[in-house]
Amino acid sequence: MADDGVRETSAAGPNVLSVNVGRPEEWDPKQHRTGIHKQPVGYLEVSDPGPREGGGRSGVAGDFVGDEKHHGGSDKAVYLVAREELDHWERELGRSLPNASFGENVTTSGIDLDGALVGTRWRVGTAVLEASLPRIPCRTFAWAMDVPGWLKRFTQRGRAGTYARVVEPGRISAGDDIVEVYRPAHGITVADVFSARTTGGRDVLARVVEAGVLPSVHQRDYEARLRK
Repeated sequence: MADDGVRETSAAGPNVLSVNVGRPEEWDPKQHRTGIHKQPVGYLEVSDPGPREGGGRSGVAGDFVGDEKHHGGSDKAVYLVAREELDHWERELGRSLPNASFGENVTTSGIDLDGALVGTRWRVGTAVLEASLPRIPCRTFAWAMDVPGWLKRFTQRGRAGTYARVVEPGRISAGDDIVEVYRPAHGITVADVFSARTTGGRDVLARVVEAGVLPSVHQRDYEARLRK
């Protein structure tokens, strides 16, 4: 894939609005803990946390991951959400959604994260991040939002932001430019992968599987879904 892609620098524009980390808190009667309620901080130190199978830590220093089965690890090291999506939901819900409201580590402006091709790389601050997977909404997210029917509404919208791998460790701060440094040649977007996992049907699922662009453990999961 790397040999067939495009390497480029883009015009100034996309940037980081906020960088955010979460501290552990209990969220249900079973005393499950979560770090979804993130708060803005001065900067993030990001690095590859290693495979999820070894314990799904965040790729962000000081950020808590409660559900290590589904979050954290190399393929979900950093979570990015566009401010434009928060603005959309502010209008839909009629309430304020400050940066970090979706539990994201990085709130962006001026970039279509969901339209990014899987494997796209950006230099952000001194780090390089790679778009890897969409966020799949879970019951912790529903609890944090406290909106009736939230998971269904969020899923139908189909714009969930992207998890990213940390290709080069570094520091990310609010105000940093987001510069595309590599774009793969295939046509599979983060939104396509979300659709294949949720509402898109077998045609979309088959297209994503055939492209073979997902991290290996997730590729196997999508292949298994297609066989059902």
